[in-house]
Amino acid sequence: MIHVLEALPKVELHCHVEGAMRPETVGELARANGVGLPVADVTELYRYGSLDEFLSVFWLVQSVLVTRGDWARLAYESVVDAAAHGRVYAELFFTPARHLAAGQRLGDIVGGLVEGLEAAEAETGSRAMLIADIDRAYGPAAGLQMVEELGELRPERVLGIGMDSTELGVDPASFHEAYALAARLGLRRTGHQGENSPASAIATVVDVLGAERVDHGLSLMDDPELVRRFAGERIPLTVCPNSNIRIANAFPSLELHPYPAMRKAGLLATLNTDDPAMTDLDLGYEYRSVAEAFGYSFADMVAIALDGVEASWLDDSDKAALRRRVEESAAALDQPDEQD
Repeated sequence: MIHVLEALPKVELHCHVEGAMRPETVGELARANGVGLPVADVTELYRYGSLDEFLSVFWLVQSVLVTRGDWARLAYESVVDAAAHGRVYAELFFTPARHLAAGQRLGDIVGGLVEGLEAAEAETGSRAMLIADIDRAYGPAAGLQMVEELGELRPERVLGIGMDSTELGVDPASFHEAYALAARLGLRRTGHQGENSPASAIATVVDVLGAERVDHGLSLMDDPELVRRFAGERIPLTVCPNSNIRIANAFPSLELHPYPAMRKAGLLATLNTDDPAMTDLDLGYEYRSVAEAFGYSFADMVAIALDGVEASWLDDSDKAALRRRVEESAAALDQPDEQD
């Protein structure tokens, strides 16, 4: 089934564009922009004992992005790399708080990203849109300011907002003003929660912030009533099984991840890489490893791919077209289990 899962058209809804930066690009941009790195081989940075350890490296990687051209290169390479493994549509996170605090302009960041996305789309046919993430570490005021600037810019490629960074000791409800403004501006809303926070925090993201999706959402499984609600309302979860092991060390092995329990409970649980370059992942591997770990058939994996389409923020006509593409491609792959 390996090569057919590479070829299967796939959607990704939880991928940080900064976390998709090639190691060689990190090194080249660091040298060009005078950013010191603690190791000669960037891949030696990519070892994490916890989410907070990962975030310290993520912030270092972010720091090499200084010019509009840097952002364009990042976006271009991230889409080209993902398209090679069957990704045909993505809604990519970018987190500008540190760059805005350092004096970069949101318009230049978004403009560079869009330039890179357009070049990659023309080359590969793989489409990508953007989600501007609030960095919790910078607090609610900075999050509100970012949303206000988005309202002034109105960039077409930015579909909505999200929220990432550390969950420990942070009340998601404190970002209510930013999310309320995003709703008034017509922006879609999601939020990272439940990676190392309780199920009650996931409920807060949905009920107080008005989030339409939840990113990670692992602790949801601790609250059976909330699980039933999410399943009944088809509130999407953008789950990143391999990342939960390689970044957060939440589980000792993929086989122990609750992803199959999520699917069995009827949750709209999609598959995603999170930070592919920083964890040596790609979406094809994510699908292959999950299929092997949980004994999923090709039909099971097609159903997961179609759930990715459903959970996306595409309009109804684009969703229908993408659903047809996945179904037609799956049918054309023909008896995948016999082609190992």
